[in-house]
Order: sequence, then structure tokens, then C-alpha cells
Amino acid sequence: MAKLKLDLHDVYNKGRAIDEELNRVIHEAVEKKISLVEIISGKGSGQLKKKVLRFLDQKEIKALIHRVEKDSKNFGRIFVHFKH
Repeated sequence: MAKLKLDLHDVYNKGRAIDEELNRVIHEAVEKKISLVEIISGKGSGQLKKKVLRFLDQKEIKALIHRVEKDSKNFGRIFVHFKH
């Protein structure tokens, strides 16, 4: 199973860069028919994770993905599943 991984540690405090990276990885997964994207938001205060979840909840993004799974064992990780 092909998988993409996006680690947001490098851009955690740059709002526009976060959105650009999320957009890039979602569209790359759709283009290449990748079934899973792993997004690492880190544990921190949880604000970055909330931002990622809000991004994934946008109507145009929601239409591209199958489901979002919060990792129960690692608070700072989100899995985005695609159905191609």
C-alpha cells in the first residue's frame, strides 16, 4: 500500500505554509492514487492538530478524501484515507 507522509514540525508556526503543504500532499495523493496520507502534527498544545482537522473538514477537501482517522496511540498523528 502506497503512503505519503507529511511532517509539519518545520512549518508549525507558519499558517500559510501549513495550508500549502496540506494542499500539496492531498492533491499529490489524489493525482498518484495514493490510499493513505500520514500527517504528523506533533503533540504540543494541540492547536496545530486542530488546524489540520479544520483544513480537512473544508467542503472541497472533504470531497477528495474517504475518511480521517486520529491515531489512538499517538495524539500527534492523523491518517487520511482515500478511496480511488
